[in-house]
Amino acid sequence: MSTRIEPMTDHAARRDKSAARAEDESLLPLVVAALTAAGERLVGRFSTEPRLGSREEVFAALAASDAVSLEAIREPLSRARPGAGWVEDELGCGPLPPGEWWVTDTVEGNINHVHGMTDWCVTATLVRDDEPVLTAVHLPLSGDTYTARKGAGAYLGTRRLRASAKTKLDAAFVGTGQARPDEDRETHRRIGESVTAMLGSALVLRVSVPATLQLIQVAAGRMDVFWQYSKIRSGLVAGALLVAEAGGAVTDTRGDRWTLASEDFLAAAPQLHAGAVGVLSTVR
Repeated sequence: MSTRIEPMTDHAARRDKSAARAEDESLLPLVVAALTAAGERLVGRFSTEPRLGSREEVFAALAASDAVSLEAIREPLSRARPGAGWVEDELGCGPLPPGEWWVTDTVEGNINHVHGMTDWCVTATLVRDDEPVLTAVHLPLSGDTYTARKGAGAYLGTRRLRASAKTKLDAAFVGTGQARPDEDRETHRRIGESVTAMLGSALVLRVSVPATLQLIQVAAGRMDVFWQYSKIRSGLVAGALLVAEAGGAVTDTRGDRWTLASEDFLAAAPQLHAGAVGVLSTVR
């Protein structure tokens, strides 16, 4: 006796998607709670007093802060989504295997945290079949939390976010930055050429780290364009979903659809996207 497997009907597919959205909606408060707990631990370690004297001390401090945050995040997220994988390497690149994966940055902007600067946050993003579907970005020092679910909008707390309505690049506040220490010379060249090119086109340019803290500004309409020559998942997936759900455009620097396999990244207000692509396309 053979068993026939019927193809999924449109109705069944819609039902499955609706169930997944409902699960994601109930999951989001648990993600926010985990990030808030991690943030409280990191605030306890935060100091504005200079205390690092060498490269070795910097990297030891980075590792210690990561470990403290990970201890607060991993168990509750794994319990909330037991079938989801966990991306171990925060600097990992490229597509993920099929299914669900947690992509986190336990201290996004850790270099700022250990040097006593305030530009850092904690992020967690659920990636399903290589697409970010749910994310939360928590800023412990301010208490702000940015969230997004695919198809459900992006929010700062309960306030819905909207990308900038600017129409001309000469009025734009734009930004970029390096993705990690010790980038290769080719990436350094591209960063430098892109900064020079954009300085001649945009109103003002910001170069800083981390990427997520610029991307939340693009999602909120406070900044207009962000690009980065990077494939590092943990620095891009949260901001990519926030910007897309706020009505912004998310592609690579040539204007093609952005995926985890893309070589670089561009997020922009919708009416500035073509202009940004035009400028960045001059970078070899």
